[in-house]
Amino acid sequence: MKFRSLKGTRDILPDETERWQQVEQVIHRVLKNFNYNEIRTPVLETTALFSRSIGELTDIVSKEMYTFTDRSGESVTLRPEGTAAALRAYIQNNLGEQGSLAKLYYIGPMFRQERPQAGRLRQFHQFGAEAIGSAAPELDVEMMLIALQIYEDLGISNTRLFINSVGCEQCRPYYKELLTQELLKLKDKLSSDSQSRIQHNPLRVLDSKDENDKALTAGLPLMKDHLCAECSGHFAEVQRFLQSLNVQLSIDGRLVRGLDYYTKTAFEITSSDLGSQDALAGGGRYDLLVKELGGKPTPGTGFAAGIERLMMALGKKGSALIPAVRPRIFLIGLDTASRSWAFVKTCKLRRQGIPAETDYSERSLKAQLREANRQQAQFVVIVGGQELQSGSAKLKNMRSGEEVTVSLDALEQSLK
Repeated sequence: MKFRSLKGTRDILPDETERWQQVEQVIHRVLKNFNYNEIRTPVLETTALFSRSIGELTDIVSKEMYTFTDRSGESVTLRPEGTAAALRAYIQNNLGEQGSLAKLYYIGPMFRQERPQAGRLRQFHQFGAEAIGSAAPELDVEMMLIALQIYEDLGISNTRLFINSVGCEQCRPYYKELLTQELLKLKDKLSSDSQSRIQHNPLRVLDSKDENDKALTAGLPLMKDHLCAECSGHFAEVQRFLQSLNVQLSIDGRLVRGLDYYTKTAFEITSSDLGSQDALAGGGRYDLLVKELGGKPTPGTGFAAGIERLMMALGKKGSALIPAVRPRIFLIGLDTASRSWAFVKTCKLRRQGIPAETDYSERSLKAQLREANRQQAQFVVIVGGQELQSGSAKLKNMRSGEEVTVSLDALEQSLK
């Protein structure tokens, strides 16, 4: 039997992982510059964590989560997103007692059983950040700036930032009632998904991708026009800070997030390089979530971004990242003794921080030179019995063709 990867999953092969590592290095660097610390949570959590935080009636919980009963009889779920797990860790480990503001970030795999398509897999990877402990609009802006900085540093310049306010527990109930009444007038004409959302999550109807739904709901009232004084002031401050930083933004009153826990600020970053499914990152404020998960009432804000979609944008742009590390030197041995010497010297060079490689298959000189070329080694040294006896050999620059005689004992110094 020939095994294959599961539908919606894929192998990230060696010719791709170098680019992934470089992207991850940029993510780590930018978040460290913003004074965020990495958190690594388990892939497996109790199902109740996600049904409580994301919402029982969301598509993620009702249709997409990988949920099963383990051998102890407990319902467990592969994490479909990162915020709930990060906040569970924040509460469980009393991170709020270590300072008034916890600034956390994560990189890792997530799991949702949705229809696979370009940039959207059943096992996918996200990076994200959470700032827990402050209601300041500055932190909402900071989340947007982090994501935009990462994309800019990676060479993705054609991004757009969309922002909205989804209100709070004070003003949203009134608006949801108003919106529901208007949607009921259109119910029979809406898509089946939108019809099912009217009673349970009417704001999501505004986010429908169905073209007919968009046309039918074009004139409906928007949350941004029915905010309470506090939400209105918060939203105005977010806009003021972005404008003072010369960040281009668009206000999209139809922008809502797919998760129930958002309050006030919601935002999305898109890229035209991705076609119709153009979202790169999304996030916003969730001031009620910590309390909902059993902690003390604590405001928070965050964002998450898909790495596969980021890779798509880089691929379509043809962005050149940092050149991959190749062997600085390839050591070729011509007989048993010299192959043994080459292996030992390769290990010593690596200890000195010099990328080095040798042959492990007792191939001919011609075959080893081809391998050195394939691996794009900068230098080659060829050693046989005569070279071992004299203690010196020719060091050849594979790019220029130049050769110099070097001492085998001082090879490390010659390369440095």
